[in-house]
Amino acid sequence: MPETWWKRLRRDKAAVVGLAVLSFVILAAAAGPPLLPAHSADLTANQFAGPSGGHPFGTDLFGRDVLYRVLEGARISLLVGFSGACISLFIGVAYGLAAGYSGGRRDALMMRGVEVLYSIPRLIIILIFINAFDATVARWFQQAGLTAMVGYSRIVILVLSLGLIEWLTMARIVRGQVLALKSLQFVDAARSLGQTHARIILRHILPNMAGIIVVYLTLTIPAVILDESFLSFLGLGIQPPQASWGVLLSDGAQVVNPVRSYWWLLVFPAIAMSATLLAFNFLGDGLRDALDPRERR
Repeated sequence: MPETWWKRLRRDKAAVVGLAVLSFVILAAAAGPPLLPAHSADLTANQFAGPSGGHPFGTDLFGRDVLYRVLEGARISLLVGFSGACISLFIGVAYGLAAGYSGGRRDALMMRGVEVLYSIPRLIIILIFINAFDATVARWFQQAGLTAMVGYSRIVILVLSLGLIEWLTMARIVRGQVLALKSLQFVDAARSLGQTHARIILRHILPNMAGIIVVYLTLTIPAVILDESFLSFLGLGIQPPQASWGVLLSDGAQVVNPVRSYWWLLVFPAIAMSATLLAFNFLGDGLRDALDPRERR
């Protein structure tokens, strides 16, 4: 009896460690903040307090607990990463399937469009989206009675803009797989039986690409998180007092100097972000090997 992909994945120690780290980070981000104090009891006395039993990651300029802020940042960064990656997954898979299956001039025209989008700097696209739609989205939330969401308008725009950017590589990968699969005998047999194009794509081609799509999804999530962190670090993404890992790294970089260094404000967010991104990469490599059809024999 052939091994399942789960058994092959469990043999990869790096992938198992990556999965364990991701599970811990997601659980801590979901359940941790309600259990921790957002601020110190005495804000003035606990400004820039170093790591201690009461505050394992120390406090910042406003006496806020850095561990609490790191977990809050994990919530926003992971939310942006997962949501943006899912949007890019849907667009990239649909576009790649349409281009690869249609072939011919339509395929060539669609892929030239992808190459044109590749040539546009993504930072410019994101800045255009933020400047053009931030006030509009906030106004929509207010008119709809969702006043609690007004402060999250920039997060919504970041998710949409990053998702609309990251799909390009996914489309190229899916398109290449479709070109290889549609010439195989099982697709010719489906055509000879009179199955529609939609049924062939959904029942025969798409399931055979599930492994590759899942693997690339695990690599797209850290890419989106990195983009969001970079923008927030520059002050163009998430805005204080909301916290993301990019915002925390920016705050930490401002107070690290040769005279007096509050190193914990930079080190702990950097460790949390680096460990999460490495875990995604380890898990993606393990899934790639576990879902490889050649390993099923």
